[in-house]
Amino acid sequence: MAEARVVGIDIGTSGVRVAALSEAGEVLGLVSRSIAQAPRSPAFWWQAVGEAVGELGRRTNLSAVAGVCVDGTSGTMLGLDEEGEPVGAPIMYDEPAGDAAVLAAIEAAAPETSAARGASSALARAVVLGRRPGVSRVLHQADWLLGRLGAGFAVSDFNNALKTGFDPITAQWPDWIADVGVEIGRLPRVFAPGTPVAMVGEAARALGLPAGARLHVGTTDGCASFLATGASELGEGVSALGSTLTLKLLSDRPVFAPQYGIYSHRLAEKWLVGGASNTGGKAILSLFAESELPRLTAAMRPDRPTGFDYYPLAKPGERFPIADGSLPPRLTPRPDDEALFFQGVLEGIAAVEALGYRRLVELGAPPLVSVRSVGGGASNEPWSAIRQAKLGVPFLEARSQEACVGTALLALAQIGRPLVSP
Repeated sequence: MAEARVVGIDIGTSGVRVAALSEAGEVLGLVSRSIAQAPRSPAFWWQAVGEAVGELGRRTNLSAVAGVCVDGTSGTMLGLDEEGEPVGAPIMYDEPAGDAAVLAAIEAAAPETSAARGASSALARAVVLGRRPGVSRVLHQADWLLGRLGAGFAVSDFNNALKTGFDPITAQWPDWIADVGVEIGRLPRVFAPGTPVAMVGEAARALGLPAGARLHVGTTDGCASFLATGASELGEGVSALGSTLTLKLLSDRPVFAPQYGIYSHRLAEKWLVGGASNTGGKAILSLFAESELPRLTAAMRPDRPTGFDYYPLAKPGERFPIADGSLPPRLTPRPDDEALFFQGVLEGIAAVEALGYRRLVELGAPPLVSVRSVGGGASNEPWSAIRQAKLGVPFLEARSQEACVGTALLALAQIGRPLVSP
């Protein structure tokens, strides 16, 4: 078997995926394990990681692995005791913190451009978790898994820490965080994504990772997915066509516009500017049976636009590119021809995508020069033709759609860099 040089571990909403890459960045092996049975159980996360890495080792030669990196869902937080064991259940990325007073305190203290603001604030989760008896430290999902692998429980990365209030421009936790009820000493030390911070520990070696491998701080699953596509030049965009529509655009400067759900992740000397719309696959499945989608897709005529002006949403409310919590779906007039209606809905989502990229550019991101697509909708060729016509830029093939590959590439880029001690 070819020797792997890096391993990337991705923990998403329903599963764990791990990838082994060669020195040249070739994917040598990829293994997945479901966590759908217990998506809120850190013990189950760790079990799934162990099973996936063990299987990867049976398929791929891991003896020469020099780096291991982890990504996780953005905003999923854990409260830990002094030994690094979770105290109670984590608060997941899509769960509200449940404390209006905490959210109000953050709104009062945080700068208007902070990604810690809003109902989905990871900082609010950190405040609530920090109040649990026995909690001595608060970490993000990816941080905790890296800790289990041997990095200790005191490090994070710029991307995971962004929504917890970390300032990626000054590269530090701002003083105002203490005003909302979080002791900065309970938060991790933060490094640039991909920074090597520790050697693998005993638990990682028990999974089959070699003693000479180093652990690199990771990133969020969204940033990892972008990196996996191969996009690397200014103005290159990636559209994630999943249950929602998420856009990311590589920029030479950050854009922060929380009123539109727009924030920027720092990647070396560049910035990943993005926003997420509520339109997408969830809206499609609220209107059509999944079993009917292949037939409806086959009937599409991209060269014959329907002329409808739809804004497909599963329910009222939009965050990007229009910020309106009560925005109603716009799905009329509805023709009798179901295939025509389906094409009109996909045209509507494509129009939202085009508006989204225009919004990013209007607020300071560079002009869009190309798009790569990931997610379930990326394989729909008629829809791709409609989207490309609306966006007016080349569509490029994604190198990979797997976040674990992007995470492994982070480690690969840092092979040979001196270890940074936390």
